[in-house]
This record gives sequence, C-alpha cells and structure tokens, in this order.
Amino acid sequence: MMEDKKKNILTYEGLKKYEEELEHLKVVSRKEVAQKIKEAREQGDLSENAEYDAAKDEQRDIEARIEELEKILKNAVVVDEDEVDLDKINIGCKVKILDVEYKEELEYKIVGSTEANSLKGKISNESPVGKALIGAKVGDVVTVETHAGSLKYKVLEIQRSN
Repeated sequence: MMEDKKKNILTYEGLKKYEEELEHLKVVSRKEVAQKIKEAREQGDLSENAEYDAAKDEQRDIEARIEELEKILKNAVVVDEDEVDLDKINIGCKVKILDVEYKEELEYKIVGSTEANSLKGKISNESPVGKALIGAKVGDVVTVETHAGSLKYKVLEIQRSN
C-alpha cells in the first residue's frame, strides 16, 4: 500500500502532543473501558445491554485511534524548528503575510498535513496557501489559485515558530 509510505512531517510540539495522547489512550483509556465492559457484563443479559454496547463501541474507537497514532508516529519526520532556514518559508516556521486585495495581515504557522488546524493558524504545507508559500522569501508576492479566483499574498516576515 502506498499510504504507509507517506511521511508525516511534524513539529516537535506536534510530536509531543501525539505521543502524550497515545500514552494516555494506552494507559488510562484502555483500563477505563475494560472496567466499563466488566461492569456491564456483570449486569447479566448482554443482548439488551446498552452500557455493554456503548463500552464495546468506545473500546473499538480507542483501539482505532491508537492504531492511527502509532501509524502517524511510525512515519513521523520531525522538523527541527531551530534549524529552519529563515531566508525562505518552510515547514516549522511562522509567517506573516499581507492579503494584497484586502490589505489584511495574516499570520500562519506552516506545519505538516497531520498537524494542520486552520482555527489555530496552523496551515499544511500541502494546502493551497501553504504550497504557494513554501520557498517564498520576504518581499515575494505569491499567487494562490482557489475556486473563488486568485489570491495574492505578500510575504512580510518569516520567523521561528517557537
């Protein structure tokens, strides 16, 4: 399968977050759900036992998430943000850009797709804006083609994200 070959580019912060979540799921959540299943079993008839079904569903979700996290971490490539070259935009840096049309300043952290979260200002290097920005230098104007037309951004500043 090609999917397994994909490297998950993570910042150190992202790596830590996934490792902590995985640890919590394995140590805490597994025990909690096993206890719920045990208690539900003790209530007798499993065929009409909503608590048992809910606990089994939760257990399935936990195991699926553990598997997903292990896959992410197995293929993780950590970007050393201290070594990010600040001459041009790359994964692991924070960038301040100007929306040329709307004269609006925007600030983003460029991260690998696994960590992307636009609500927190983290955009993926694979997103249209991220793709356009990668490799750009301060002063460059990049054009992003979207379904709504072309957007132009001027790179104002590139800084370390930490």
